[in-house]
Amino acid sequence: MRSTRLAGAALLLLSTTACLRGCPSSRPPIHINPSMFNQPKALPQSESGFFYDGSTMRPPVPGTVARGELRDDPAFYEGKGPDGAFVAHSPVAVDDALRQRGHDRYVIYCQPCHDARGDGKGILFSRGKVPTANLHDAKYLAYPDGQIFDVITNGTGLMPGYRWPIPPQDRWAIISYVREMQAKRIAVTGAAAPAGQ
Repeated sequence: MRSTRLAGAALLLLSTTACLRGCPSSRPPIHINPSMFNQPKALPQSESGFFYDGSTMRPPVPGTVARGELRDDPAFYEGKGPDGAFVAHSPVAVDDALRQRGHDRYVIYCQPCHDARGDGKGILFSRGKVPTANLHDAKYLAYPDGQIFDVITNGTGLMPGYRWPIPPQDRWAIISYVREMQAKRIAVTGAAAPAGQ
């Protein structure tokens, strides 16, 4: 008898709760935690009367460095030594894997302008007659590795900077490949190309 009453009560409770959820009502819903639906917020670049500068977005604390963006080695990240001069040689250990990576990046980013051999006779020159640097000129052979890194990073003349599309490790890889290509040309010809050739 008692189990029948409990079953009946459970059935009655179940039938009433089923109607509480999803039944139409003309009254607004009751929100136990209204902040879940109505959160005061500020959109990016919007004005604010709360802060003295009138801006909602707050500037970062001075000296803040984004995660993964600490540039504590100027030789690796800028191609410059502590004295501000260009480093003579790459701060990255050069091996076959690095040269292969440099070759792959060279084909993607450098070859369209500088040609596969580095002669400066790439598509940009052949189709548009845009003067492009011959990487075998004595001028570029004399550049320290840090200066080549700076040129890749910031660009020069008509060459744009590749700071954002090419990470620093890949820039050093490209330099290692270019140096190998220059050394092979010197071994074959015995001399650098005259400047401007």
